[in-house]
Amino acid sequence: MFGPIADLDLGVARKVFETNVVSALGFAQRTYRAWQKENGGAIVNIASIAGVAPSLFIGAYGMSKAAMINLTVQLAHEMAPLVRVNSIAPAVVKTKFAASLYEGREEEAAAAYPLGRLGVPRDIGGAAAFLLSDESAWITGQNLIVDGGLFLNAGV
Repeated sequence: MFGPIADLDLGVARKVFETNVVSALGFAQRTYRAWQKENGGAIVNIASIAGVAPSLFIGAYGMSKAAMINLTVQLAHEMAPLVRVNSIAPAVVKTKFAASLYEGREEEAAAAYPLGRLGVPRDIGGAAAFLLSDESAWITGQNLIVDGGLFLNAGV
């Protein structure tokens, strides 16, 4: 999964897409058929900022998260008006999965963020709770970037 996509094994690429995109589609299909088609609801997919900009060394992951963002828009269009579908695109969040991106150099990694820290799971949970709540009843097909202001530095 790590390294340039020009050298990526296609089997690895398939596994990344199966894990990050196909499984989310399958979950959405099942919930839609079982409940949401008749009763409505909301779906929040977890994308990544890697899906909206090039990402060094994790190109396959980024491609899959770009596909997740597009899947979100497609599902929002197809499942409206009863089901709202949105995604969240976090930057680096302090989890076991992302540890290799900051471990041993957290202060240095956090320095790139205008808010001065890496994300924590609660940051993403709060955004998800909002998108699943009635407070976001008129929001669908959106990708919410939750990045501590990282993209503010894109032009710097």
